Amino acid sequence: MDTATKTALWIIATAVIIAFLYLARGILAPFALAVFLFLTIEGFARVLDELVPGDQSRLARVIAILVVVSGFIGFVVLMAQGIAQFGGENSADYERRINELIADIYSMIGMNDSPTLTQLLFNETGQRLVGLIANAIGELSGDLVLILIYIAFMFLASATWSRKLDRIFTDTERRKQVTEVAEAARRGIETYLWTQTVISVLITLLTYFTLRLLGVENALFLSALIFVLNYIPTVGSIVAALVPPLFALVQPDVPAWVPGSAPQDTYIFSAIAFIGVSFWQFVIGNFLQPRMMGDSLNLSALVVLLSLAIWGAIWGIPGMFLSAPLTVLMMVLFSQSNSTRWVAILLSANGEPNIDQSKNV
Repeated sequence: MDTATKTALWIIATAVIIAFLYLARGILAPFALAVFLFLTIEGFARVLDELVPGDQSRLARVIAILVVVSGFIGFVVLMAQGIAQFGGENSADYERRINELIADIYSMIGMNDSPTLTQLLFNETGQRLVGLIANAIGELSGDLVLILIYIAFMFLASATWSRKLDRIFTDTERRKQVTEVAEAARRGIETYLWTQTVISVLITLLTYFTLRLLGVENALFLSALIFVLNYIPTVGSIVAALVPPLFALVQPDVPAWVPGSAPQDTYIFSAIAFIGVSFWQFVIGNFLQPRMMGDSLNLSALVVLLSLAIWGAIWGIPGMFLSAPLTVLMMVLFSQSNSTRWVAILLSANGEPNIDQSKNV
């Protein structure tokens, strides 16, 4: 087979796979989220089992499930309470403040007759945006239930995986190779997810205390939002640094310690909130996170950014959350064959995919 034919086949195969992933995103994206959440629980259980003497794997798994599920439920409750606060009893104050900001922006650019928030939301563009947000929330709610069901059945099926693998790969050497590849993929993904969780928790706690110290309202809700955003590579940390200042900007009551006079005091307060949140994002993201993660990710920074855009286009928000671990998985799988190893080398940060070359097939 000549080079041109191979290239054509590669392009066709890639297009077919991308089309399949896009068309089946309603099924595959929740399942992928469930798999990675399952790996997080298993990794947590393994850590607990190593800390307790004796064989306590079952107890460790139960504790890990309870902790993760409780954290998940707690996060949903926090988000619901935060949204209720912004859209409930304080909604009139926030709306008034947003209308003032809109008027300030129109005045700065020399325009009159500034619209109100209500007018912006209920025009054609606003209705389309509200509809998209409502659809996204509805799909997310349905996906959350489906993800929990997937995880439950994964735990039920996990006991037979080893026996099924033995029957599929009857050759001892082949089975050993497949097991090593699966273990390498599991370690890479699990290490990334576990490290990212620890980093997100640390940033969330420090951000929460900073927001409380500054006097930003609904600090717990904003901190929970930042915890989730930090799972999105690169872009997530940028958005996480911008969200609290935006909420501080529309906060009706500015703390008394803020210097200046209205309306300038609101902008000063927002700028201080931005500096406080960005400080932890910068310090932890640039100094602590690389030390904790080490070479476990081993992805080029450009590849991380491209994978974020590609998986986001294919699977939307779930794809953005899963872009890094999915790309790690691709790198491990591509490194297994001499014909595709060049792809794994391009994906890696140092040109050396974390797999023994002698095991290539």
